[in-house]
Amino acid sequence: MQALTELIGFAAASLTTCAFVPQAWLTWKTRSAHGVSLGMYSVFVAGVALWLAYGLLIGSWPVTLANAVTLTLASFILVMKLRFG
Repeated sequence: MQALTELIGFAAASLTTCAFVPQAWLTWKTRSAHGVSLGMYSVFVAGVALWLAYGLLIGSWPVTLANAVTLTLASFILVMKLRFG
């Protein structure tokens, strides 16, 4: 049962993390973040950083890995928003 739980966690983490790839790619490709909300991404990046800390504290690899990658992608989008507007 534990293996199934971990598998579901990794699957969920993979899907929700991969959801940021198209936005990051489009922002990089067009050098525009016009449609990206600065407020939303600022709060989101802070929240994901806390989820990452939580994952580390409880020793959950699915939570830790997903949020490490999501934090990287969301931070990239936030930086692009600050840089390109």
